[in-house]
Amino acid sequence: MKLPKTIRIWGTGCSLLISAVAGMGQQPIQASSFNHYIQRDGDMLREGDRQFRFLSFNIPNLFYVEDDLRFEQTLPFRWPDAFEIDDALGSIAQVGGRVVRTYTLAVRKADDPPAIPRFILGPGQFNEEAFRVLDQVLAAANRHGIRLIIPFIDQWSWWGGMAELAAFRGKKLDDCWNDPQLIADYQKIIQHVLNRTNTVTGQCYRDDMAILAWETGNELRAPPAWTRQITAYIRSLDSHHLVVDGTQREVLLESSLEDPNVDFVQTHHYEKDPRDMIEHVRQSQKMARGRKPYHLGEFGFLTTEGLRAVIDTVLEERLSGALLWSLRYRSRDGGFFWHHEPAGGDHFKAYHWPGFESGEKYDERRLMGLVREKAFAIQNLVAPPLPAPASPRLLHVDNGGQMSWQGAVGASEYEVHRAENPEGPWNVVGARVSDAQAQYRPLFVDDTIHPGKSYAYRIVARNAAGSSLPSNVVVARMTHRTLVDELVNDSRIFVKQGKLRFSENEARKFREDCHRLAGEPGSSVHYHASDGISMARVFLFGQSDSPAVRLSYSRDGRQFDARESEVERPAIYGEATYGFWKAALVSARAPGPDYRHVKIEFLTEAQISRVELHHGRVD
Repeated sequence: MKLPKTIRIWGTGCSLLISAVAGMGQQPIQASSFNHYIQRDGDMLREGDRQFRFLSFNIPNLFYVEDDLRFEQTLPFRWPDAFEIDDALGSIAQVGGRVVRTYTLAVRKADDPPAIPRFILGPGQFNEEAFRVLDQVLAAANRHGIRLIIPFIDQWSWWGGMAELAAFRGKKLDDCWNDPQLIADYQKIIQHVLNRTNTVTGQCYRDDMAILAWETGNELRAPPAWTRQITAYIRSLDSHHLVVDGTQREVLLESSLEDPNVDFVQTHHYEKDPRDMIEHVRQSQKMARGRKPYHLGEFGFLTTEGLRAVIDTVLEERLSGALLWSLRYRSRDGGFFWHHEPAGGDHFKAYHWPGFESGEKYDERRLMGLVREKAFAIQNLVAPPLPAPASPRLLHVDNGGQMSWQGAVGASEYEVHRAENPEGPWNVVGARVSDAQAQYRPLFVDDTIHPGKSYAYRIVARNAAGSSLPSNVVVARMTHRTLVDELVNDSRIFVKQGKLRFSENEARKFREDCHRLAGEPGSSVHYHASDGISMARVFLFGQSDSPAVRLSYSRDGRQFDARESEVERPAIYGEATYGFWKAALVSARAPGPDYRHVKIEFLTEAQISRVELHHGRVD
């Protein structure tokens, strides 16, 4: 029997495209791993005949990366790929979280450069490429057994929100709440989302069991009348999913509890004193008890013991759930995405699973262990042992021994193996290596190589449960050694002079670099390599376009000759919004092979982010 290439089944508002698979080599439509929608039962949530409760995380960049802050990047925004989405949701599955709250649909801004990606391009104008990414996220959520809470639009303008929607029509933010045209524009967004057919699964969004709830927006300042109109509109299109009032509150609004189309209520909490946070949570639960299920949509920026007390309150007061702010996942380019939290008092950063030494300042490892324990406890379960990690993927090895890899969910460290040929035998050249130590840099440098030789490399992931199988093998011919200084301390510096200090604060302004050396004019650092330095590369940040450093070379370490430098200045979108310092990559070659010293002298106030020296070069 000859099958048609496409079968189109029309539902009420959704068209379902099903690609025939017989004889065509295409994948069948993916089925959901869920058997039930999450439903409201009085002041509880239910999954079938069982109560549904959760402790988990917000993942703000789950379908829209805002932190691609590699040094050479000019746009921090991009779409995540399948590896990144799976790492995010796989991490939540290991934590026992069951639920993730995403961030909002990005709205084009008037001053956006043409290449910047957004979801909403104008009134009734939607970016198909963007929604295909959301399709992938929903397909992955079904695979991993994770439910999503999805708010529509942001109150804030970080990546485009309510003010930008109003600006499409030449109107102001406050007009959003009562202007019929702007309300109609908002309803078009809702209609487009709920009626979308997933290009991966073939499932209409409003029928997708991976969606726990739609949220009217993020931290909205909307009046109750607007909320009632929007929740009623969502309910008119979707009878399956819960509706959350996205109004920003620390204590619940009575109007949210009275709105017949609000199923699920929430508050956000960043009180600096856990006692205040707990008081507000208890007050809200008292209001919600017997009426509607209640959860913490966002909370955080407390000590581990403060968060423990809040989480214990969530369990004791029988809230439906709580979602910490926030978790970032691994990057396809190696390492993790980073996000410094200025609102956390220049202290907290986004968490990484399963927790690392790099997060010791905010007790990341212990906190992540606590969350996993409580995420299972809220389900009346004991956390099972973690599995050994899957194999990582080695991405590249350069000709100076620097390398990066895509890590594995649950891996706490890695071993780097090297061999003379791809078949082995293998030797460990890097033990207990972390992929969360450096921000947006190569993860490891093999400084024991012999220039002129070729080596094979592979990576093994490890955690307390055991080791992965080895990664793929990459072969590289070495032309030089690389000395890398991430400026965590002064261990690699030969001589320091002048007013210098190591800096970790305000990392967002420095593209999330957490370790830098700040210097005043006239200060300097001096490096040495006995086998001859061929090139120096200095990654730095300044506040002006003036030359920030001068590079000089010396044979004996006393008489230095200044060299003309090449300067690359990768300007990044958002400098004004985030207060980014100006980035520069300054490099200079040595005059000859017998120069063993290089000095980096500060000409203006600046902060050095990373130093790379090529030494021992062979042609």
